[in-house]
Amino acid sequence: MLISGRFFVYNEYMENGMLKYYKIIGQINAVISKSDTLNDALKNSLKALIDLCNANYVVIWYRDKQDVLHPYYWICPCDLSLTQYNSGEGVVGAVYKNDKSMRLLDYRNDQREDINNDFAGISISSFVCVPISNKYENVGVIELIKEEGQFSQDDADVFEIMANLISYQIEDSEKFKQSWQLGKSIISIKDVKKEYKNGEIITQVLKGVNLDIYDGEFVVLLGESGCGKSTLLNIIGGMDKVTSGNVAYLNQDLTDASQEELTQYRRDNIGFIFQSYNLMPNLTVKQNLDLIGELVDKPLDSMEALTLVGLADKKDNYPSQLSGGQQQRVSIARALIKNPKIIMADEPTAALDYDTSIEVLSALENVYKKGTTLVMVTHNEEITKMADRVIRMRNGRTYEITVNLHPLKASQLLW
Repeated sequence: MLISGRFFVYNEYMENGMLKYYKIIGQINAVISKSDTLNDALKNSLKALIDLCNANYVVIWYRDKQDVLHPYYWICPCDLSLTQYNSGEGVVGAVYKNDKSMRLLDYRNDQREDINNDFAGISISSFVCVPISNKYENVGVIELIKEEGQFSQDDADVFEIMANLISYQIEDSEKFKQSWQLGKSIISIKDVKKEYKNGEIITQVLKGVNLDIYDGEFVVLLGESGCGKSTLLNIIGGMDKVTSGNVAYLNQDLTDASQEELTQYRRDNIGFIFQSYNLMPNLTVKQNLDLIGELVDKPLDSMEALTLVGLADKKDNYPSQLSGGQQQRVSIARALIKNPKIIMADEPTAALDYDTSIEVLSALENVYKKGTTLVMVTHNEEITKMADRVIRMRNGRTYEITVNLHPLKASQLLW
C-alpha cells in the first residue's frame, strides 16, 4: 500500500495587533507492507524528514520481547549497535514506557541530571523523541537529533505528526520483537582517517570512520564510487594503513603494525575474494587450492572447501574450462582454505549475470552460515537484503546503518 500526501500544521501569531496564521507543509511518501513495515515506511520517510526539519541524525529504536530497546536503523557517523535501553531507562526508554513524546529543544542547557547525557559519542544540542506503535502496542521510538542549534517548535510539530501518521499504519510488530544477537567485536575502528598525497595535492578518502565488526556477522559496505568503502575494506584486511585513528583485531593493535606484522595478520586471519578471480591458469582447481594450503599452518582440506561451494566434481578442471561463476566460486573456496576468521569480498558479483551471481552468493551464504565473518563491498542494493548489517558510506564516513533482523536467502533475491 502506498501512502502519499501532504499535511498542514497551522500556528497563530500576532502582527500589528491582528491575529494571523501560517502553515507548515510536510510531505510523506512511504510504502507500507505487512512483511517489512518499519523498513519501508520509516526508513524512506525519515530520510526526507532530516532535510525537512534541518536535522543531523535520526535513530529508530525497536523493542524486543524482553522490553529492551535496540537501534534498528540510524543515520549518524557513530556505530550504535551495542547501545540499548530498558523500558523506562533514559529518554528513549521513558518515551517508550510512557507512550508520550519528549522535546528537549535546548538540550545542552537542560539542568535535569537524569537526561543531560550524550550517548554513543554523538554530540546533541536538541532532540525530539516520538513513540511508534501499531493499533495495539508500542513497538519502539524514533529520535531526531540536531548537533548544533535548536529545533523549533514547528520542526518538532512536523516530526511528531509524520511519525504518528506512519506508525498508525503498522499492523504487525512481531517481526521487530526479535533481538539481533551480536557476537563479540573482532575488528574495532576508531576515528580512522586515510589520506593520499600526490605531490602537493592531498586527497582525503576516509574522514573519521567509527565502526565495529562482530564475530559471525555478514556486513555489507555500500555507497557510491569514491565514498571510501574499498579503502575501508583494505584497512580492515591489513592491505593498507591508516593516516590517523586506531584499528584493532581482537587484542592486536594494527594501527602502527609493520609490513611483516600485517602480512602475518592477513595470512592467519583474512581470506580475500576479488572481482577478478586471479586463479593460476596452468593449475587445476584442486591444485589452485592446495597451493594456498601450503602457505598456512592449519589449512582446510581442499575437497572440503570445494564441497562447500558445490564444485567437488570440478577438482581436475582448469580455470579455462569453468564458467565465470564457477571460477568465482573456486576463488571463494581458495579463501576458505586458510580457515580465515574474516572473509573480505570486493564486488564479487559485479562482472556476473543474475543467475551466476545467485550461485556465487549461495556459496558465500554457506560460508557465513557456518560462523565465518563476511565483509562485502557491493553496489547492488538487492544483496543488502542478505546481510545482518548494512553500512552505507558517504563522503568518507559511515552515514547510514541498518540492522536486518530477517535476512533473505540468496535464492530469494531479485534484480
